[in-house]
Amino acid sequence: MFLHCLGVAAGGGYPQWNCACAGCRKARSNPELGSMHAGLAVSGDGERWFLLNATPDVHHQIAADRCLHPGPGIRTTPVAGVLLTDAEFDHTIGLLMLREESSLTVYGTSPVLEALALRFPVRELLSDYANLSWSVVEIGKPLDLDDRLRVTAFLTGSKAPRYMGRSQLHRESKEWEMGFRLQDKVTGGTAVYAPTLPRWDEKFAEQVASADCVFLDGTFWTDDEMSCRGAGSRSGRSMGHMPVSGEDGSARALAALPAKRKIYTHINNTNPILDEGSEERRWLADLGIEVGRAGLEVEL
Repeated sequence: MFLHCLGVAAGGGYPQWNCACAGCRKARSNPELGSMHAGLAVSGDGERWFLLNATPDVHHQIAADRCLHPGPGIRTTPVAGVLLTDAEFDHTIGLLMLREESSLTVYGTSPVLEALALRFPVRELLSDYANLSWSVVEIGKPLDLDDRLRVTAFLTGSKAPRYMGRSQLHRESKEWEMGFRLQDKVTGGTAVYAPTLPRWDEKFAEQVASADCVFLDGTFWTDDEMSCRGAGSRSGRSMGHMPVSGEDGSARALAALPAKRKIYTHINNTNPILDEGSEERRWLADLGIEVGRAGLEVEL
């Protein structure tokens, strides 16, 4: 199984267009330090690829990864589908960029796909542009994407996108945020991709206990990061993201896993771990934890 990291930034990217925090100023002055939105490409055979989320940068992400380039036919693409971890804008807007008459399958839970039909009508908008199939993913039920690649969705949270408001779908549905367990049926290699994690509970611990590689939510260093940096008033946990640091943060639990690779993704522009020279980055390295980057590749 081949895993290609396409970017690691949380919503807004890095630098974020309307942010003048220290990190964004530095990345704006040094473009090589910036990052596209968090995304991953996975393949069982190196020929057919599936994107985990379709970000606003998806066309740039495809252009930056040779394995995702079209060919040999003039309109032949190795991108076979998209696995949605939620219905948030930063994970679904890219579907609009994949509209040029390509035949793709988009996978998501029932409420996620319904949201894209009713509240953020991507499905209707794309119906006259692309031959997209919409496939419901059932939580806990393994799904074979091809002869080698198997995926199993698991719940990570129940927070619906803000655009859902007080809709009936919002009130009645809980399957809004999920991670994917990816398995190569030939090698047995397993990886977990979970860009949103509000809590590290027993159910999540079961998903990552035997994984060879874990891509994990690294949105905020501390729960009060936004307010401390003057970038907002909401806490990280209220937005569905447990902090990286602290006694009850994700880093200590992640470090204790037997996985060969432990990688943070979906990192907010205010998070100091984006700075390679930061004390926080060195602390993670000492724990055996990596900070993802576009171009990072893992083979299992």
